[in-house]
Amino acid sequence: MIIKFIAGVIGAFIAIYSFAVYIEVPKNYLLRAGLVGGIGGFTYLLSMEFQLGDVGASFLSALVAAIVAHIFARLFKAPVTLFLIPGILPTVPGAGMYRTVYYVITGNETLAGYYLIQTLEIAGGIALAIFVVDSLFRALQKGDWKQNSLTYIKGKSDTPKQ
Repeated sequence: MIIKFIAGVIGAFIAIYSFAVYIEVPKNYLLRAGLVGGIGGFTYLLSMEFQLGDVGASFLSALVAAIVAHIFARLFKAPVTLFLIPGILPTVPGAGMYRTVYYVITGNETLAGYYLIQTLEIAGGIALAIFVVDSLFRALQKGDWKQNSLTYIKGKSDTPKQ
């Protein structure tokens, strides 16, 4: 079981690293993006071991990946999306959409409905996790540092000088 678990985490890392190359993440951030994906994959597999189910495991995995992506963005002064988009990829319910379409085509409406609901729940959980983490980091943001498309810059203060 441990070998299967380690293989899953390494597979998630390699898949996310490859996806980051595909979407043209800058070379100096590729390993970090893969690391976010590996951590997200680790969280998903660990959550499944604790019987959280697909929806709970996807939510927790996206939550951890979003937290790590925000921390990496601040540490390496890069946009959050460089780490977040590849990082949540292991939790995206692509197989659920495939199964939904497959059962619609084969005429099994019961299973098509089941997988459609499950896919929507997982997608909603991922969106909720990203929203929660983004709101948390915005609330904890100190000073007037703002992020433009590539780096953090010192913004002008909104309060007038006396």
